[in-house]
Amino acid sequence: MLRRLVLTVAATATASVAALAAVPPAGAVPHTPIPLPLLEPGQSEPSARSAPGDRLTVTTSGTGNPRADGTYELTCGAAGGPAGGSHPEAEAACERLAEFATDQQDPFGPVGADTMCTMQHGGPATARITGTWHGHDVDATFDRTNGCEIRRWETLEPVLPTARQDEARTTPV
Repeated sequence: MLRRLVLTVAATATASVAALAAVPPAGAVPHTPIPLPLLEPGQSEPSARSAPGDRLTVTTSGTGNPRADGTYELTCGAAGGPAGGSHPEAEAACERLAEFATDQQDPFGPVGADTMCTMQHGGPATARITGTWHGHDVDATFDRTNGCEIRRWETLEPVLPTARQDEARTTPV
């Protein structure tokens, strides 16, 4: 209850200050206010959201390729900087992530709850990606349990490895 009261007072005060700032005194030269970053609960300073470059940990298993299974670090430099880390296809993975950023798409978001997906099994592959991408925290899991999840996985290749699937297990409905 106290938290709600504090947030309400803070929001009201912010709106009041913004309204007062929007009305210049007579004879004043108009100016454009500088937007300030807002802190999310638990965040101590604005720089936590604006660190340059991407740093991701990719963990995969059951891909059908023992060389692709494991945990890899992926770093992508800000503004097209160099790719690095232990990821086997770091350069291509960073290029793919840059495409998502350019198109303003979130490659780590889950499949929508109301999305209709084909009932097919794309194999036992699973993955988890954690870290920071495009200034946002990432903690996403992936599998190949239906058509939507298979597409989600394949859309993120080569950040995620190409998974081999056992044709005998793929049964479209």
